[in-house]
Amino acid sequence: MSLSILSVLFTPSVLLAMFAGVVIGMFIGILPGLGATMAISLMIPVTFGMQPVPAIVLLASLYTTVTYGGSFTAILLNTPGSSSNAATALDGYELTKKGKGLQAIGVASVSSLFGGVFGGIMLLLIAPQLARIALKFSGPEYFLIAILGLTLIGSLAGDDPLRGLISGTIGLVIGLVGLESSTAYARFTFGNIHLYDGIHLVPTLLGLFTISQMLIQMERLGDKGKIDVGQVENKDLELNGHFFPTKEEMKVYFPIMCKASVLGLLIGILPGAGGDIGSWVGYNEAKRSSKGKDKELFGHGSLNGICGSESANNAVCGGAYIPLLTLGIPGSGAAAVLLGGLTIHGITPGYSLFSKQADIVYPIIWGYILSNIVMIFIGILIAKKVAKIASIPMNIIIPIVIVLAFIGSYANAQSMLDVLLTIFFGLLGYFMKKAKFPTAPTVLAMILGPMAEENLGASLQMRKGLTTIGLFASRPLCWFFAILIVISLIAPFVSAYKRNKVGKVSNSDAFMED
Repeated sequence: MSLSILSVLFTPSVLLAMFAGVVIGMFIGILPGLGATMAISLMIPVTFGMQPVPAIVLLASLYTTVTYGGSFTAILLNTPGSSSNAATALDGYELTKKGKGLQAIGVASVSSLFGGVFGGIMLLLIAPQLARIALKFSGPEYFLIAILGLTLIGSLAGDDPLRGLISGTIGLVIGLVGLESSTAYARFTFGNIHLYDGIHLVPTLLGLFTISQMLIQMERLGDKGKIDVGQVENKDLELNGHFFPTKEEMKVYFPIMCKASVLGLLIGILPGAGGDIGSWVGYNEAKRSSKGKDKELFGHGSLNGICGSESANNAVCGGAYIPLLTLGIPGSGAAAVLLGGLTIHGITPGYSLFSKQADIVYPIIWGYILSNIVMIFIGILIAKKVAKIASIPMNIIIPIVIVLAFIGSYANAQSMLDVLLTIFFGLLGYFMKKAKFPTAPTVLAMILGPMAEENLGASLQMRKGLTTIGLFASRPLCWFFAILIVISLIAPFVSAYKRNKVGKVSNSDAFMED
């Protein structure tokens, strides 16, 4: 790490932003049902008056800390803070019932630290090398990268890629609003001059992710299921033995953390996989690696299982940044929202980010790594208070979050139109979620659509007597991206078909047994 990076990283503004990101991320992670995507979208308006480095460090700190914070409620309350912590809850709550809740949190803390730092270091090593390849890209390659990103939105929809593509189409239409880049022709503005600049990302993000999620939470206010903290405030939170693993225990956990972190990193790089898949893959690897009595404990209170799942889901965060910073392709819904944050602060992914803007990107990466260390200290301090934080009534949290979202949308351009757009996209996101349409592809398409249009225009100017198809066919990298586009279009449908086929077989077996 050079002195110039250190001088930027250890400025009061960057350190304060990192600390704020860790604390806020911890709080949101502990509260079930919110998640990293909503946290990042809510905090983007807060970063408007900040310099790029502290702004992105704050958002990056949120991502990894929300994942870590969710493990607390997964272990102590059997209520995962997000889907990334579902595997942790399987064994964590069983350990809590045995009076080993804090010991389980200790293992989760060490594993999260290892996975997060590992992902950050791999980001530091891999991303610049991948960015050098991007140096050879020009208009045609960037156009196909944008198309590749648009085809990958099907994988963000999970079991139903068609719904993801439909959501992406909505995002493309939203991205068309405003003046066309080359001819300045007004599209879908309906005569409103405020729409000539297009629809801003901030009201879109706040509406689709924050307001819609709060509307969903409002529906659940009347549910019978409430967090009962009575049992975990006394006996279950007593520290029996030790908090952090001993040297002997680390000899068992270290190989699990290494393997799970590598798997989590690879899953993070793959667009659409996400922390939920990463956590289960890490959990299964821990189970596969365990032997004898340790293997029998899985599902009944295994510390090895917590080690595997928490190492993997935090390594996923670092992996998701690799395609994001080098190619502008996010590896998860939260990374898609973070791409919006990069765009708002004028940070363009690619080779120039690691060469011309090295003074920005490297402090951001090191800030992300350092935030994984800071979050562990915060976690230790609040470990015994988690149950009380998690039991804050949602009828208090919801109005506060909604008000903050409206303030953020207005602060974007001091325009009431953005507030109205936030409401509109909030309702749109709510109905999309109710109909099981993912919202992340909409934002991703909204960002990548204009990028594809702009680079297609640049490509057409490069033809020099060639046909458009001839131009793309004459460039080897275009063939590579074209093949990836075809694979990315087909793969989600094949995976969905296999899942449905397995589900039908399982149902028929159950019917025969009955």
